Amino acid sequence: MAFAISFSKANSGFQAGIINGSVNNQFHHYAPPERPETPPNPSIIIPFSRDTDFVERATLEQIHRECTVLRSRTALIGLGGVGTGQAGQTGGKEGENLRPLVSYLPQCQHGTTLITSRTKLAALQLVEDNSLIAVDPMDKVDAVALLRKKLRMPEDSDIDGKNCDVGELAAALEYMPLAIVQAAAYIFQRAPRCSVSEYLVTFQKSDREKTSLLDNNAGYLRRDREAMNSIIITWHISFEHIRQRKPSAADLLSLMSLFDRQGIPERLVRHRHEIESFNAPPIQRLTRLFRRKTVGREGRDVKSDGRGNEFEEDLLVLRNYAFISVSEIQSAFEMHALVQLAMRTWLEAKGDLEQWRRHYCKILANEFPTGEYKNWARCQDLFPHAQSAAAQKPKKKDSLLDWVLVLYNAAWYALEMGSGVEAEKMAVQVMRVRKKFLGCKHKNTLDAMALAGEAYRLNGQWDDAEKLEVQVMETRKTKLEVDHLDTLTSMANLASTYSNQGRWDNAEKLEVQVMETSKTKLGVDHPDTLTSMANLASTLWKQGWWDDAEKLEVQVMETRKTKLGVDHPSTLTSMASLAFTWKRSGKETEAIRLIKECVQLRKRVLEPNHPDSI
Repeated sequence: MAFAISFSKANSGFQAGIINGSVNNQFHHYAPPERPETPPNPSIIIPFSRDTDFVERATLEQIHRECTVLRSRTALIGLGGVGTGQAGQTGGKEGENLRPLVSYLPQCQHGTTLITSRTKLAALQLVEDNSLIAVDPMDKVDAVALLRKKLRMPEDSDIDGKNCDVGELAAALEYMPLAIVQAAAYIFQRAPRCSVSEYLVTFQKSDREKTSLLDNNAGYLRRDREAMNSIIITWHISFEHIRQRKPSAADLLSLMSLFDRQGIPERLVRHRHEIESFNAPPIQRLTRLFRRKTVGREGRDVKSDGRGNEFEEDLLVLRNYAFISVSEIQSAFEMHALVQLAMRTWLEAKGDLEQWRRHYCKILANEFPTGEYKNWARCQDLFPHAQSAAAQKPKKKDSLLDWVLVLYNAAWYALEMGSGVEAEKMAVQVMRVRKKFLGCKHKNTLDAMALAGEAYRLNGQWDDAEKLEVQVMETRKTKLEVDHLDTLTSMANLASTYSNQGRWDNAEKLEVQVMETSKTKLGVDHPDTLTSMANLASTLWKQGWWDDAEKLEVQVMETRKTKLGVDHPSTLTSMASLAFTWKRSGKETEAIRLIKECVQLRKRVLEPNHPDSI
């Protein structure tokens, strides 16, 4: 029911509360409008045809359930390119009175609203927390199905093993729908001169090749015409938005992009504030000590208790954009490798990549320990990040020396783990950089040459190992004297190479000299002395002097058990050596008992793929 009140002409609008004329009160009753036989056209039309290559995902069931509830609002949130849909953009001339998008969204009895957003924070301004649906990258099965459809590959076909290549490419693209569509368009447009396997080989060559392929802006007609089909550019837009709104969060993401994608330690990325403060002018550092406030959502100043709060706020921004996630270990983070790649290309375009490489190398140089047994646990956690650093070579001298320090310690650890190929790649780079900047006779250069020689020896490159080891030994004899510990180490290394070459007389002479000097300088039970005794025993064993070898090996094993512990890798090595000597001497029972004990201990101490475990 509606009503209307009318006033006669004798009444004036300025005479409040005074009526000079007649008043007519008319009431009208309106029946609800009848629904026309032909429903009206919808107010919004989706401007795209149905995608014949569409791959149904489990998320759709959840979306359907939410949207069948009348008056509901549901938001899809996820990383750009995972399939949430193109987020709406608003624009206008400077100075216009713009209203928030939420003011245009209706609340009605007979409909539902579906919202897509790249950031959780924006979505929460439109829907309740329990109405959020996170859209993740596809799973392997769906991603492979999408790639096959886009490549027009017949179902259940495997021509020349292409299925394997398709699965590998989908994994390399981290199951991101937009990246998959891009790759498929690139391959399809260039066929038959480009295949899945050829694309994959090119993609895996380098960051530059990856970027070139993923910058291809083609293949997706069902996106807003103003939106970019390049997943790299899609993310660059988000990076720029974060930089403008929260520069410290952009800095955090910049640093994280240089780490390995998994297990990024919190304690290392917190260092960025310390580095920033260290590099800043004194007056700026002093200002930062007193600037401890941020702007709240309502625009008022909110007191902060320092860097801790700022760090948490930065994490929240990056998590809201789905650029990072918290790993199962709460003090570590994870990223998608393609997001890291996009971030590095963005930094390079802005001329900032080199300074972040410098920061990254400084952090790792301070954190990555030597490859000694006591540090193996820390080395294991940080080794993937050192491998990532190996691909991020800086340009300036100081940064290069930090970089090679990381690689030196990582190569040392790789040698201890029996990873000769990885150790060689790192050690050779260290040797070259130190020769260039420090000279061939510098202590650190000689250490790098010795490490490279050990890697060559582990990989069976005896001649290359010998050349380096002779050079190191002769230089150390001249600079440090014959009985210096570093000189003795280089003599022992060369003796090991001689032994592997079958030059047992040369090896034995050096090993006897090293052992006797070590006994005098260090004592009989020093670890280095025990190593020299074990090396000599090995050479004697190879020459058939099993009784002499056994005496030394028993002494070494028992002393190591006492000094280092029964589960120390060096102790385990001496146990295995003695077991083989006993077997060769006919002491089968003792040999079997000892080798079984050694195998069980090695399984507990060493990694499964370590040569000694195998």
